[in-house]
Amino acid sequence: MSGSFMARVGLAGYASGVILLYSLAVLPPLPWLMSAMVVPFVTLMATAQPVSRTVAVLVAGGLAGMLWSAWQADMRQQSMLPTGLEGELLEVSGYVCDVPSSGSFSSVRFAFCVDQWHLPWRPELPEPTSLPQKIRLAWYGEAATTSIPHRLRLEVVLKRPHGSVNPVGFRYESWLYRKGFGATGTIRDLVADSSVDCSSGCHYHRWRNGLVAAASERLARARHFPLIASLMIGYRGHMEPRHWDVLKATGTIHLVAISGLHLGLIAAGAGFVCRRLLLCLPQGRVSPGRLRGIVFFCVAAASFAYALAAGFSVPTRRALIMVLIAGWVLLGARRAGAFTGLLGALVLVLLGDPFSPLDQGFWLSFAAVSVLVLLFSLRLRQAGWFRGLLLAQLAVFVALWPILEMLGQPQAVVGFVANLFAIPWVSLVVMPVLVLGALIMAMAPVADEFVISVFDLVFGVLWQGLIRLADMEVVMPGLGAPTLALLAVVVMVALLVPFRGFRLATVGLAALWATVALVREVPGGAGNTPVDVPELWVWDVGQGLSVMVRDRQQVLIYDTGPALEGVYSAVDSVLVPNLRELGVHHIDTLVISHGDGDHAGGLLQLFDSFDVGQVITGEPERVTGMLADVSGVTIKSCAQHEPMVMGSLDLLFWRSPGNVEGNDASCVLTIRSASADAEVVLPGDITRRAENRFTAGRRQEAAAFRIVLAPHHGSITSSSEQWVRGLAPDMVVFSAGYRHRFGHPHPDVVGRYLSAGSRLLNTATSGAVRMVLQRDGVSVTEARAHTPFWIRKPESR
Repeated sequence: MSGSFMARVGLAGYASGVILLYSLAVLPPLPWLMSAMVVPFVTLMATAQPVSRTVAVLVAGGLAGMLWSAWQADMRQQSMLPTGLEGELLEVSGYVCDVPSSGSFSSVRFAFCVDQWHLPWRPELPEPTSLPQKIRLAWYGEAATTSIPHRLRLEVVLKRPHGSVNPVGFRYESWLYRKGFGATGTIRDLVADSSVDCSSGCHYHRWRNGLVAAASERLARARHFPLIASLMIGYRGHMEPRHWDVLKATGTIHLVAISGLHLGLIAAGAGFVCRRLLLCLPQGRVSPGRLRGIVFFCVAAASFAYALAAGFSVPTRRALIMVLIAGWVLLGARRAGAFTGLLGALVLVLLGDPFSPLDQGFWLSFAAVSVLVLLFSLRLRQAGWFRGLLLAQLAVFVALWPILEMLGQPQAVVGFVANLFAIPWVSLVVMPVLVLGALIMAMAPVADEFVISVFDLVFGVLWQGLIRLADMEVVMPGLGAPTLALLAVVVMVALLVPFRGFRLATVGLAALWATVALVREVPGGAGNTPVDVPELWVWDVGQGLSVMVRDRQQVLIYDTGPALEGVYSAVDSVLVPNLRELGVHHIDTLVISHGDGDHAGGLLQLFDSFDVGQVITGEPERVTGMLADVSGVTIKSCAQHEPMVMGSLDLLFWRSPGNVEGNDASCVLTIRSASADAEVVLPGDITRRAENRFTAGRRQEAAAFRIVLAPHHGSITSSSEQWVRGLAPDMVVFSAGYRHRFGHPHPDVVGRYLSAGSRLLNTATSGAVRMVLQRDGVSVTEARAHTPFWIRKPESR
């Protein structure tokens, strides 16, 4: 076999090894991987069989890729903040390494690259070189401003990277690990520090921050300023929730993320201009080979400059590599095929950034490019521009559908039409106007008003078109990744096979399938996936509470967790994706303990996402006001509510008598399972006064296993001695935020439950907790115990 073939096999093995590492639950020891490298090398020396040698090269490449990525992952994990430094007041010096942006509660947030840790020597502390080199900070208070010095000395309070862990949904902890943050925290004091050594990275970030500030000031008058800034300088900090809603509804978020599309357009434009200028020279002055070389240099320089201006983020660097490889293959007149170039780009991306497989954009970009390469190399070489665009968009839409389904991002029906309109408009109009306008503004500041008016015109056409499409609010049915993958294969075969009859038959079958699927997704037509035994889920929603109880086909939700408009919603991040993953389409009973924001957040979004039956609450007037825009909803008071039966479960409701409000108005739900001889008490945020009333009037019934959700997240105002002694729970679950400022659960509360012999779980350290009420006892599962290796346990180093 040829050396080039074996080289491609080795490169494919390397890429596979890097990717496979992230499917492992435990990071493999580096000595084991190095020892395993001996096997394929011995095989290569001992055999001449082509198949054996090919397999050996593939395995060697895979082990090399896994070794490289495991080494990088191990270094990143070792540089996390030690638990002994969490919560302490620390001093660090360094520089701001991204653009400061406004956050919730009037805060300013930015990434900080640490140059020096100012720590008093303690024997238990690690070497400063193993401490985090990059941390994510929030600055609160009236003094907080985005206009801060670049080099700083800070007093900070930090904690290890941490986020909610549920079976599905966005994991903030994975995002922090992917970005290389070794700690997060808040700023207590901030002063400029010119003594910090400003490296090349420091100089770049200072230039980039100045560019964003200058461009933001000059473009602030533009009506579509957030969109303009996103495409011109890659800064999305000015984007508002309404922008993200429209882009998400139309499947066009990729338009505002600097990707291969934008860099490809810059490269194509630079190559076209450079070639035209060179062709103007007298004939024979530049040879064809030198002309291609100069054009490639112009393409590389323009792409690199745009990538720097756009922030040189990981996705931008990935796109830059892919564009440069494509330019090298095309302009260099290389004999290497398109797929060889794609493989080379994949290997270079994984070599430079072995954490890329954790990025959703990595999978989407390489999948889209692979589909386009396959389509244009085998089918669309001679297709006209409109027909080629239509078929290419169809192929990418269908091919990415199963990937988006696996990533928890439902594909929008209007996404096909939206991209069919938006991609040509951005490619042929927006980007050329944007580049030309930026050059005019740089050379002639007096033309700012004219340029801004042109920007608003072209962006206005784009935005109004996307808004009209987003208003359709049609989403493709979620049929599972395997079914969607089969559909993708069928459509791709139909596009590639040159038989008209086969294509017509495929189109007919696909249309029939889509019709049946849409009919089955008619609201109210789908029931809940049944379960054989009752189960409870205490979701990990941070400092808040949300519980799901289900038996057979019936589902009850107790509280919906916290929500902060434009920042976070437990309904959006946790409940919706996890309930859909579990096959829940209808909520029979929604219990809102009381109206506080950490228990009743995102109610309107829940009603938009699910068909909800009755609502029971301890504060009916308050909850009625929250649901004023929802028609046909039945809201019942928890006080004096009759017991209910849900499958094999008995539900009892209680509310503190009298004129109470707030925490003490919480609806207390008691769940009893005769088959499992178990009892679960969900008390909301009741305080000691309500606790005493509940235990005094409670009918004592023996239960082999009693589970209690700690009142008020484990606050010192709750879980009195009488409460703990009266219930004597076998297991207590705290629903609290990790190292939250409220300090829940309180040490005294923890001590009381431990003295009673209770097993304690906390969503902050356990993640979502699942309890199955089986006949032979209660089975408990903690979501964090089943997380991949890069999500470290909070109690570990």
